[in-house]
Amino acid sequence: MDGYLHATDPDRFTTLHEAADHVLDELTERYQVERRETKEARGHGDALVRTVRLIPRIPSAAPMAIYFTDPGLHLHFGRWWRETLPECGCDSCDEDPKLLSEQLRDHTAALTEGGLWERVRRGLSGSWYETRLIGTGVKADREGPLSTAGARDARRGGFAAPVQWAPWQVRT
Repeated sequence: MDGYLHATDPDRFTTLHEAADHVLDELTERYQVERRETKEARGHGDALVRTVRLIPRIPSAAPMAIYFTDPGLHLHFGRWWRETLPECGCDSCDEDPKLLSEQLRDHTAALTEGGLWERVRRGLSGSWYETRLIGTGVKADREGPLSTAGARDARRGGFAAPVQWAPWQVRT
């Protein structure tokens, strides 16, 4: 928090950790995925945090990772989808942990149903990624710049054309 924002009860978001654990357990039980739990830093110089990755057994389905941070969660879907719950933990924003838990469920459901779409676009000023998540109660877009090496790597990985990730396979 910067000097102007104040969080009197950041612990109110611990329910998000519980909701994420429940969602991860349900997904692991329902779908053919490999579950990996580690401690990782989200970025250079960041503290190590508990990280859970679910990697579908079929490579055409998008993987997901959840970073358990303070005060909430960082979601990584596919190659570029990134989301922070809550976006801000301050009292002024007053994000509701119950609504954020529902958002977590809706977004993971959209992912597992094959609702994640990603691609690289080229322009005169460089390349950028576009990603879209669509599902019941979810229709969201993200985009951002890519380095030259990142764009080249993505195109080699098949992202020059739009990629719609496949639905996850249900356990039999």
